This record gives sequence, C-alpha cells and structure tokens, in this order.
Amino acid sequence: MNDTPGWTSPGSAPSEGQDGSGVPRPATPGDANGSAPQWSKDQPPAGQWSAPSAPVPGQSPPPQPTAGWGGPGRPGGWGKPPAAKPGVIPLRPLGVGEILDGAVTTLRTYWRTVLTISVTVAVISQVAELLAQRYLVPAPPKLNPDATPAEKLDHAMDSMQSSLIGLGPAFLIMLMATLVSAALLTVVISRAVLGRPVSVGAAWQEARPRLLQLLGLTLLLPLMSAAIMFVCMLPGLLLGGSGGAALAGIGGLGGFVLVIWLMIRFSLASPALMLERQGIVQSMKRSAKLVQGSWWRIFGITLLTQLLIFLVAMIIAIPFATIGIAAEGDGFSGILSGSDPEFGWTFLIITGIGGVITSAITYPISAGVTVLLYVDQRIRREALDLELARAAGLPGYTSGS
Repeated sequence: MNDTPGWTSPGSAPSEGQDGSGVPRPATPGDANGSAPQWSKDQPPAGQWSAPSAPVPGQSPPPQPTAGWGGPGRPGGWGKPPAAKPGVIPLRPLGVGEILDGAVTTLRTYWRTVLTISVTVAVISQVAELLAQRYLVPAPPKLNPDATPAEKLDHAMDSMQSSLIGLGPAFLIMLMATLVSAALLTVVISRAVLGRPVSVGAAWQEARPRLLQLLGLTLLLPLMSAAIMFVCMLPGLLLGGSGGAALAGIGGLGGFVLVIWLMIRFSLASPALMLERQGIVQSMKRSAKLVQGSWWRIFGITLLTQLLIFLVAMIIAIPFATIGIAAEGDGFSGILSGSDPEFGWTFLIITGIGGVITSAITYPISAGVTVLLYVDQRIRREALDLELARAAGLPGYTSGS
C-alpha cells in the first residue's frame, strides 16, 4: 500500500459483492495484543429488569437519548462514528450529491493545479480550432437561389464534407490536449481523495508513462462504436429503397442502444488504466467488472453530469456568442436578413475566450465525476475505503489490520 495513484493492486478483494462484505475491518480496541476484552468468569447474577414505572412526583424523569452523536437520529445507528474524510470525499459509499460535490471541491481546493492544467489545455484547443476555422475550412460555394431540392442537398453535403476535412487537424490537436488533461486531472483527483495536493510537474511524471495506452483506449472506444453502428445499419443500406431506409433506421436505433450500453460498461476503463496501471484490454475488463450490477446507477449519474455540463456551457457560451455577433459590423443584420453572415477574427476571438472559460470549468468536473465513480465502485465492492484510510495515515488503520 502506498500513496501513489495506483493505491492497491486490482482484485485485492472480491468484486462480486456489492458492499465489500467479508473484508476485514480494523480491530476494536482491546488489550495490548489487539484482542477483544476478556470478561471475568465471576460475574454478578443477572439483574431482574422490570417495565419502566411512572415518574415519582417531584422527581425529574431520567434523561432521554437525543438525536446527534451516537443517538437514534444519527445515520448508521448508535455509537457508529462518522466516516473518515481525509480529502474531498468521505471514505464510504457515496451518493450522487457527494460525487458531484467532490468534483467541485477538488476544483475549488486545488484550483491552482487544476486550473493550470485545464486552462492550458483549453487555450491550446481553442487556438487550434480557431486557426482551423479561419484557414483550413474552405468557404462553401454560393448556392443558386433557384436550385432544385437535389442541388440544395448536394450543396449541404459538400459543405459538411469540407468542414469535416478542415476541422480534422484541429480535432486531432484537441483530442491530444483533452487526453493530457484527463490523465493529469485523474492523478490530481486521486491525490485529492487522500487530502494531498500535487503539483503539475508531479502529476505529469505520474501520468506520462500511461499516455500512449490512454490514447489507444480513447481511440478504440469511438472506433468500436462506429463499427457497431455500421454493422447494425448495413443490412438496410444494402437493401436500399424505402424498406431499406426503414430497416437501416431500426438497425441504427438498435446500434445506438448497444453503443450506449457499452460506453457505460467501459466508462471506468480510463481511471482503471491510470490508477491501476493496467493495459487497454485489462482496463476495459476491469471497468466491466466494476460496473456490473450498477449499470443504471452509473448511467444516471453520467447523464446528469453531462446535462449539468451542457447547461454550464450554454450559460457561458451564449453571452460570448451574442457579444461576438454584436461586435461584428453586420452580424445581427446579416442573420435577420436571412443571408449567411461572414464572421471575422473579432467573433472568433470572443467566442474562443468563452470556450476557454467553459472548458476550464467543465473539464475538471467531468474528470472528477468519472474518477470518483471509480473510487465509489471500488469502495462498494472491495472496501477500498480501508486502503485509502491507510494511505492517508489515519489513526486506527495499520498495514496489519
């Protein structure tokens, strides 16, 4: 056991259970050897208990236990101490609010390291996208007002194709930047669970050996999704006609459901790869094992997180887009007239600043939720809370307990 992001070797306890039952817990206080107290053989006779009688007039009733520390109103029952919390989360199975709060608390507590990583990545991504939009994406050809519906469809397809080709280099740069961000933030969040800060340099040293494997995992999952969608739609595409289109639509819907199921099943592969130092295939198997039995819960938390991120992005992006359009000479007038306005550097720079702010906030939250979901599943299945408590140096948790 150490304090590196790997924490413990995978499979340190069975994962088939749901609550880590059967994993040895810290010994209760006893004699010098750590055993339970030994009661004397010469015990007094058992007391004869009777039902409580009515209070004597003029005598105050005995004090009743109140809700609070160790009382009946406290979660967990009588005398059970609260879970240890050396870092951003309590070391016990987490609720949805605690996972989201842990991600936000990491951003707030270690903001220097987190914002240094996320802002640097966001600036690189936005600059690459800005340059691609300005210089690589060709201007679509002018559409004839008297064009037929078929010509309009061809024009739309040509515009989409040119945009995808032009944004290809920017997408690769953004993918690499996002990859590095996810790797570094995973290390930062894993240390934040233990309450230990980490510098950007130390996080880079921890994450660098895993970047190539993380890149392979990042590319494998979308390629696998695209292959599944293609195979599901292929019979309808080969059939052709209206019947083929309907069959392709049904196949595409089935493929989409299958892709969502697989993406959630493998959603914990990235932290497993980084923190357990496993290979690509092993990390995917590890994720499937941790997600088993909790698919709907992880799906709900992931969906809620993405909705919150989308709302935050819209709240930030819309004002910057409005300012950018207003800053252009004929931005609003061009939109109101129905023509395609040509936005220049002013619009791109203003919206790029909004994109940097959005990414600087959403990157840590997204990465934090993923890592904390992984930690939560290991706490529930493998009693990882004991290992984390030992790594944090909490009293009562020793390597031999």
